[in-house]
Amino acid sequence: MSIPVQPLAEYVVVQAEEAQTKTASGLFLPSGAAEKPKVAVVVAVGPEVTAVQVGDRVLYKNEYESTTVKVNGTEYTVIFHKNIIATIK
Repeated sequence: MSIPVQPLAEYVVVQAEEAQTKTASGLFLPSGAAEKPKVAVVVAVGPEVTAVQVGDRVLYKNEYESTTVKVNGTEYTVIFHKNIIATIK
């Protein structure tokens, strides 16, 4: 699959997963609770990124340094690789 957004240097392009609006026990979360660190799938990596690869699920800090762009109806977020906190198995 060809991604229309190709990151440079140490940037990573991700597609965010939907924020959970309900807990496992059935409680609904307020909208403010969804603005914590986010989970996303890596769809492209810059040439200097070695810690993650395409297809990894990652947890990243929701900071103002990320850039979201919509291309052909699909929303992508470009983040600096150091804002990735962890990979999720």
